[in-house]
Amino acid sequence: MNGPDDTSGPGGTGGPGDGDARGDDGDGGGQKAPSSPGPGRPPRVPLPRASVEDSGLPLPAAPEPALPQPLRLEHPVLKSLLGAWALAACSAEETTAVEEHLGDCGACADEARRLREAVGLLQRPESLDLDPGLRTRVLDGCLTRRPPGIPVPRWAQSYDAETARLDALLQDFGDAEWHAPVRLRWFRGQESTSRRTTVAGVIAHLLAVDGLVALALGLDDPLDAAGTRDAGEADGGADRSRAADGPPGTPAHRTEAFWAGSRFPPTRSVRGPWRDQTHALVRTVSFTGGEGHGAMPVSYGGFELPLRDALLDRAFECWVHAEDIAEAVDYPYAPPAPRHLHGMIDLAARMLPKTLAARRRAGLATPSHHTRHLVSAGRPGRSLRLEIEGSGGGQWLIPLDSPGAVGSADHEVAHVALDDVEFCRLAAGHVSPEEAAAGQLGDREAIRDVLFAAASLSRM
Repeated sequence: MNGPDDTSGPGGTGGPGDGDARGDDGDGGGQKAPSSPGPGRPPRVPLPRASVEDSGLPLPAAPEPALPQPLRLEHPVLKSLLGAWALAACSAEETTAVEEHLGDCGACADEARRLREAVGLLQRPESLDLDPGLRTRVLDGCLTRRPPGIPVPRWAQSYDAETARLDALLQDFGDAEWHAPVRLRWFRGQESTSRRTTVAGVIAHLLAVDGLVALALGLDDPLDAAGTRDAGEADGGADRSRAADGPPGTPAHRTEAFWAGSRFPPTRSVRGPWRDQTHALVRTVSFTGGEGHGAMPVSYGGFELPLRDALLDRAFECWVHAEDIAEAVDYPYAPPAPRHLHGMIDLAARMLPKTLAARRRAGLATPSHHTRHLVSAGRPGRSLRLEIEGSGGGQWLIPLDSPGAVGSADHEVAHVALDDVEFCRLAAGHVSPEEAAAGQLGDREAIRDVLFAAASLSRM
């Protein structure tokens, strides 16, 4: 058995080929002499290896990367790959081979183009989750580079934009959404009122009332196209009994006539006629319009509006009812663009003096003789400053004593501040005058009269 000081193997000190370095007496008690490697033997401790970078020798060349070899496919194989290429289902090598072949083969290039166009037709429209302002930004960008040959008049652009936004909301609706219940709300007299319908019923309402503008432009009346009967001759029933509300030709009368004269409740099929009518209105005012054409009167039964204001009114109602629909299906819906919102607020502010006078004649507002005599047309009179905050806002001086008077800062007796969207919801009858979040200063009766007049701008 070897002792603990014995080693074996190459470079060891206790192997059979090595002599012992012992003392003279040979009894193992002497000192061990240092051993040295014999001739041709490696050292006991190997020297450190030198790095090739420290040796001064040139570094070995790196191997060249192997280039992928292009596929060599026959014409029949390449032609059979065109369908997969059009669907972007080929591998990288197959795509390269097909595209190189398309540069040399005209027949395959034509077939590839037709297949790509067919693939484009199979794609669904973009999701509604895209930025709602994307369409407006793209159109604005295009028009700054190349104006349209027949531009849409500025006063019709808000109607064009709001009908397009509502149409985009409707495009993905299924049958359940089209029959979702919607409650139309407006303000009448001194209180709010409402009418229950469906999403399809709201679009039928817009179709019937937009028909007032269509009639003024000489286009077909949707009530005639639908073959509806006069509302006064409609069958009985709890809802249809309301058809006679309002004089003939008013928005409410036309809507009830359309609903009552339909054989069945409105369905998703109403979207097509409504959409076609909106396009026809925008096309007609673009071809025959111009800025001067906006003065054409449009009858609303009990009153008239110039065409430019009528389209602003229709844009406003389209936005309001689009919010009603979006709320019914639990979908977010943004307000109009600031410049369109400003135009709608300006129309409401310009209509307030006449609405206030009508409420005064009906005994629903403070009589003007309690404070001051009527002011002749064109003269300054008592005024309320209406301040609308937000990107679509501004300031308007509302004459209080006569619709023909001129608002005057020198005769200002009250000041009301409202958010732009909040004011529009007040004018739509969705917010009561008492609940309108307003900053108020000055004559309380004047403020109350103007807020109630703003709510009275609403109608079905």
